[in-house]
Amino acid sequence: MTLHWLPAADRADLMADPVARAIGQVEGARVAQIDPDLADTAAFCERYGVAMADSANCVVVAARRGGEVRYAACMVLATTRADVNGVVRRHLGARKASFAPMDEAVELTGMEYGGITPVGLPADWPILVDTQVAERAEVVIGSGVRRSKLAVAGAALAALKGAEVLSLAT
Repeated sequence: MTLHWLPAADRADLMADPVARAIGQVEGARVAQIDPDLADTAAFCERYGVAMADSANCVVVAARRGGEVRYAACMVLATTRADVNGVVRRHLGARKASFAPMDEAVELTGMEYGGITPVGLPADWPILVDTQVAERAEVVIGSGVRRSKLAVAGAALAALKGAEVLSLAT
């Protein structure tokens, strides 16, 4: 199956509302419609012929210290994993860090599980972008919904408000 990429700003209907509102901040972002049953990275890459190294996943992390919970997004290539209990936990100054429960992530982001993306996240969330993602000419990421994907430059992700580039991958 072939992906038909279009300027993202022209197809707000293919993105979750928070993403559509923020997409203008991501220079050169493109969007393509996909089969929502193939939104999970491995299935998407296999079906649409996109290399795993050209895809990046957004992981929502809940960092706890005392009774306070702070959320963050981590962007890592699909070929790697975020070091949530090491680098991420320490960077956020948390005693404990873990993947946010699915229902919390969906409610807090206004996006569909399996489509969560750093574009359009709550303004107070840090966006931790792995150096490997920031260095890519282009990566395929979620669009906030399962029925499409975004293609963006790694540098555009690193330039998002609240973004910090770190070595996150294990």
